Amino acid sequence: MLLFAADDGGSGLLGGADFLAWIVLALGGAMAVGSILALVRPPEQTKEGELERAPFGRSVAMAALGSLAAIWALATLLTK
Repeated sequence: MLLFAADDGGSGLLGGADFLAWIVLALGGAMAVGSILALVRPPEQTKEGELERAPFGRSVAMAALGSLAAIWALATLLTK
């Protein structure tokens, strides 16, 4: 398989100038989705010493923070 690198006139950084925004979008989205799924689908069986379900307040706070980060990153990418 042949891959060609195109010169986009960017700064030469890995991932381009928008690398930070892409990383924040990925991590924020993963944090939001993971926290929401932890609330919606708790494990069917728990091991000894584990919680039966995720702590509600902390999961909602992490979902809100992840959503905020993902929305910020998406807005940054779309306005350029």
